[in-house]
Amino acid sequence: MKIRLHNARILTMVDNEDIFIGEIHVNDGKIEYIGPALDEDASFDESIDCNLNLLMPGFKNAHTHSGMSVLRSLADDLPLDKWLNESIFPVEAKMSEDDIYEMSKLSVLEYLTSGITACFDMYLTPSSIYDSMKDMNFRCVQCGGMNNFSQSIELIEDCYNKYNDNEDLQNFRIGFHAEYTTNEELLKKLSLLANKYKAPVFTHLSETKSEVDGCIERYGMTPLKYLDSIGMFNYGGGIFHGVYVTDEEMDIMKEKNIFVVTNPGSNSKLASGIAPISKYLEKGIKVAIGTDGPASNNCLDMFREMFLVTGLAKIKDMDASSVDALEVLKMATVNGAHTMGLDDSDVLAKGKNADIIMINLKMPNMQPINNIAKNIVYSGSKANVKMTMINGKIMYMDGKFLNGIDEDYIYNKVSAIKDKLIG
Repeated sequence: MKIRLHNARILTMVDNEDIFIGEIHVNDGKIEYIGPALDEDASFDESIDCNLNLLMPGFKNAHTHSGMSVLRSLADDLPLDKWLNESIFPVEAKMSEDDIYEMSKLSVLEYLTSGITACFDMYLTPSSIYDSMKDMNFRCVQCGGMNNFSQSIELIEDCYNKYNDNEDLQNFRIGFHAEYTTNEELLKKLSLLANKYKAPVFTHLSETKSEVDGCIERYGMTPLKYLDSIGMFNYGGGIFHGVYVTDEEMDIMKEKNIFVVTNPGSNSKLASGIAPISKYLEKGIKVAIGTDGPASNNCLDMFREMFLVTGLAKIKDMDASSVDALEVLKMATVNGAHTMGLDDSDVLAKGKNADIIMINLKMPNMQPINNIAKNIVYSGSKANVKMTMINGKIMYMDGKFLNGIDEDYIYNKVSAIKDKLIG
């Protein structure tokens, strides 16, 4: 389908490129033209007047657990250890693949309303997540979540080979849940697997101080230093959270091209701490943003995450200039795409994937027009998302889900699953 988006302000997120007024042509899932306005061509299947609203790359949710949507507000106001062990793990033990399939769909609905066009998802049943994301026409990179209780080396390798093969919207990365939930034998086997495929590895790491202290007690080293010592990051990768990371570990991250995905909403709610974002930036470490799952956040909202990234950094550093909003917007789009290996979905440019969102500027929180890009971070909200397009298909427009999405069916299915699992 060939679509013309015209009369638009356009923020490409290409370095040193300012917002301009022009149009974008989309054809077969790709951006075919982006630039100044052209004379209208009748060959378009659809022509949309953007009314000088803003087109920009979709947000990339670089860490989430979509299948946890049924657990939203089940275990609020608890510290991480009690949240996991007393409330989350017991319910997860009863979940089926079909449950996770349906619950992931609910999260996709929320992603679309938040302008999120891709997610980096880690959860229990890769095959049902794959089916769910494919059926929702949503771009998803899965991350292995192996630990002592779930998944296996064989499953990770099988998924790595199967889900990276000729599927436009679905990919898979090698990963494990965390050092503290995965024994040394499994960790070393996973390291060998990553080195076999020369692949990056992703994991939760240094989310809490007790996690770091436990690793030092077990191995005499901090978590990232230990994992690096067994060759886990020889081909790069990424860590989710990274709240308690030493200067020495940051040097390793820089050397090994390890991304950090910060999750300020979840870390705030669970009182895990504030990640040292400004120090990561000073060290030249690339930072992306994730919401974490709908059980720990509980909101899958990149606008709230962006504000928290810069707001909490300013408090941590006691410096109002710390972590500029433009850098945060880059974290939520370009850096997230690069973390996930979605280099064709990072910016708006000819030949890139047509993963585009439209921000409604004709709302009180976006007026008057001063600095649009910074205002998205400091004042923007999900209410400003007018359109979400993935791979050239408009999935959400003016408050309505399109392309065959039946939200009421999804709500009813998840409600029934909640009654079965929780009561």
